[in-house]
Amino acid sequence: MQRLARRGRDLHCFCRNFLNPTTRRSTNTSPSDYSLIADPPDSDSAVLVEANACSRTVILNRPSALNALNTSMYSFFLLVSVGSIEGNKLQKLYKSWEEDPGIGFVVMKGSGRGFCAGGDIVSIHDMIRKGNIEECKEFFWTVYNFMYLVATYIKPHVAILNGITMGGGAGVSIPGTFRVATDKTTFATPETLIGFHPDAGASFHLSHLPGYLGEYLALTGDMLNGVEMVACGLATHYLPSANVPAIEYCLKNLITDDPSGIETCLQKYSDRDYPSNASVLRRTETINKCFRHDTVEEIIDALESEAVKTNDGWCNSILKKLKYASPLSLKVALRSIREGRFQTLDQCLIREYRMSSQAVAGRISCDFYEGVRARLVDKDFAPKWDPPSLECVTQDMVDQYFSPLGPLEPDLDLPKKAFM
Repeated sequence: MQRLARRGRDLHCFCRNFLNPTTRRSTNTSPSDYSLIADPPDSDSAVLVEANACSRTVILNRPSALNALNTSMYSFFLLVSVGSIEGNKLQKLYKSWEEDPGIGFVVMKGSGRGFCAGGDIVSIHDMIRKGNIEECKEFFWTVYNFMYLVATYIKPHVAILNGITMGGGAGVSIPGTFRVATDKTTFATPETLIGFHPDAGASFHLSHLPGYLGEYLALTGDMLNGVEMVACGLATHYLPSANVPAIEYCLKNLITDDPSGIETCLQKYSDRDYPSNASVLRRTETINKCFRHDTVEEIIDALESEAVKTNDGWCNSILKKLKYASPLSLKVALRSIREGRFQTLDQCLIREYRMSSQAVAGRISCDFYEGVRARLVDKDFAPKWDPPSLECVTQDMVDQYFSPLGPLEPDLDLPKKAFM
């Protein structure tokens, strides 16, 4: 019960902080402790870098917002100049580290209580309101490119997921070599609840989960904890959060570029745990039975039938989530996961960029704008979805999300690299 209560509090923190446009000055990190990437020494920096013996540690540094990616943090993924400071941004740094024989591996972590709660979509909502659609597309363009860089990185990449890990947070960590989850880790893809679709490579890593767990997570937005992430393969290691300082110290002093040496360090402090009896992973038979169907309507019918037959309150709670979500997003998300099962990560990212561009442009539907408004801006939790029901969602609407962009809107351009 304590674990379930903690997961409920984590979700509350996510809803309150993940997309909160207000950023407060951090008081628990001193700029003198780290080297700032681009910001002047007297300012807050959304991303910090620490030089270690044989590695570099990247710290996502918006702790008051669970390190949600905002316009400031997104700028670190761009290769541009900021004022008189050369744009030696994170993507450029990653590439230079890859070529530096003195750097063996890279570690990424978050400040405070979260790893990364994903994108600050309230700020994206504000850009849509102001008509800055191209700026929104640039967000997705740059961060998807960075995710692909992590996925194809030659050197080992370690992400310490000690806290909320959602959306873009999963996108910049799951493609890497090692993903360390803890008892404080909470993972989810709740995009259908705000009229969007699971992106940031989610259609790839969710579609490769056992059975139909990926479809379930994509459509419902349900959460997994650290133990569950390891059990289904989203994370590679699990450890108590009390061991995080020790494992960070071990990594800082490690002299190697060999993944096996890093594995030894991680295993030294890792723990073995198993999903609780209340875990959704104990319901794989029901999930596979209900979410294997080809359409959202059939999935809902199967859940309703199961609820009547078993008198299981869990089925009713899942139905409530599905009936709250955007009908169009549900259909788009299901098709995205199904296509992702037969695509490589780069193909998924290119397709997701098309889908994200359609969502922010609002040419098919304004559900994304409306979903963020209802849940995170006005907070009336009463979105007016368009179309308002599953039966009103046409096949043409869904197809448009997956269609190539116009001749003046190029597809996502990823570098030609062998997928690692």
